[in-house]
Amino acid sequence: MKKKLLVAAMLMASLGLKAQTNIQEMYDFNRGHFTTTLEMFKADKWGSTFFFNDIYHPNDFTFPTDYYTEIARAFNFWQDSKLGALSLHLEWNGGVGLGYGVSNAWLVGCEYFLHNSDFTNTFTFELMYKNIRTLASNDISYIPIQFTFVWGMQNLFGVKGLTFSGFLDIWGEKQQWQETLLSSVEETDWVILSEPQIWYNVGQHFGCENLNIGGEVEFAYNFSGAYPTTYYNRKGFTIAPCLGIKWNF
Repeated sequence: MKKKLLVAAMLMASLGLKAQTNIQEMYDFNRGHFTTTLEMFKADKWGSTFFFNDIYHPNDFTFPTDYYTEIARAFNFWQDSKLGALSLHLEWNGGVGLGYGVSNAWLVGCEYFLHNSDFTNTFTFELMYKNIRTLASNDISYIPIQFTFVWGMQNLFGVKGLTFSGFLDIWGEKQQWQETLLSSVEETDWVILSEPQIWYNVGQHFGCENLNIGGEVEFAYNFSGAYPTTYYNRKGFTIAPCLGIKWNF
């Protein structure tokens, strides 16, 4: 499960808040296991830093098997100028474990931030050069480009504490697929991944503003991480619904 919830981070930066950390616990109905996610965002005078780490628990909480991390840095020395919405973007992604193997990707590009007058609706567009490397190959990027769209909507439908956020990633990557041992190997060039999330701040009703309940649905196309604990992968479109809780520190 990949996450990139920069919308909330950029919203906080716009409102003058400097940092936020949260932890999420999600149950994935497709994979049949829990995922623990730790996220952190911090804004400063030179831009902002964001990272998250996913820990997968396919059996129980005593023996996690897969880890996935993203670290992103936005550089913006001109925040008070007419180009304040445009930032340079540097990012590293990496996963290790039984499902992901050992791989990493470097991304560099730019991002553009849009919002409404009170920052309750935010949108970010990113265009980046992406280089993916594994132990088996120095470069598996057929078309080394990634486009990312991130959105966030606060107090959805006028309901206080209801948030709708998520991302859409489209990138070029060589993927090989084999349904069974006897099936022929097929290749694809493009991967699409989207994870819309909805959260409700249920804790506001009993003096615990940190507590949220909600979940996400992972929509994936040619994404090898759709079945991280199975030996054979399947190309095409997959859906993975999840339910969980989130605690904001």
